[in-house]
Amino acid sequence: MNVTAYTSLINKPNTISEAQTLALEKVLDEFPFFQSARALRLKGLYNQNSFKYNFALKVTAAHTTDRTVLFDFITSDSFIAIQKELYDKKELELLDIDVIDGEIITFQEKIEPKKNTLEQSILTSIKESSAVELRTDLNPTEEKLAIGTPLDFSKNEQHSFQEWLQLSRTQPIDRSNEKINVPKPTPQNEGQKKKAALIDKFIETSPKISPVKHGVASTVRIDINKDDHSSLMTETLARVYLEQKKYQKAIQAYEILILKYPEKSSFFADRIADIKILQQNNN
Repeated sequence: MNVTAYTSLINKPNTISEAQTLALEKVLDEFPFFQSARALRLKGLYNQNSFKYNFALKVTAAHTTDRTVLFDFITSDSFIAIQKELYDKKELELLDIDVIDGEIITFQEKIEPKKNTLEQSILTSIKESSAVELRTDLNPTEEKLAIGTPLDFSKNEQHSFQEWLQLSRTQPIDRSNEKINVPKPTPQNEGQKKKAALIDKFIETSPKISPVKHGVASTVRIDINKDDHSSLMTETLARVYLEQKKYQKAIQAYEILILKYPEKSSFFADRIADIKILQQNNN
């Protein structure tokens, strides 16, 4: 990758391609502390819905002087937006494909209005093309739980982001052979430590509740507004626990989410059931 191409990516990170993402990996092999290159590669992996993204995020954080800047970057509209130019290009390419549609109707079948299979084919192909890298090492339960898909943090989920970096901490980087002094990542302040302690205490002391069956309202009555630390609990944080194989914490997190969002209780209950299967298989 030359300077011109790199400068262009700095100005328009949304235009990064799969080939450029691979080229940035080679750049980082030679210059591991090149922070902007790591951020650009992160964007490329996110665009590809790559299973490498989550690991790359924690490595990027370990090499970043100010993690607040990194957090602002990955939660910005420009980062999470789909590259419209690429979407339009793929749509035009698919529209040029000749689609031959046919069907066999027996005497027992009723003739129904013909669906727009071309439109459906285009939408399906675009969706599939966005997931460039496919994992073959996942079992059906892991696929159902979307293990390995990029974590999406919102701007108000700094706590979840900090938890992700704590729970997924890598081995310390050996800088003994480096000629330049790179500042160490900023340690957690007292406020962040208190938040982590509060949510851990809430999870440990929260009552056990059974998964809610479809169409059955929960009979558990808990005032989550009293000493309410559950506001720190989000679906992203539950996924953080799941990604780090903290299965019990993930289950308790979804139990809290059932109480917070009863309208999604069936979905969270299904998640809990799947996690328990995953937990049993990994024991």
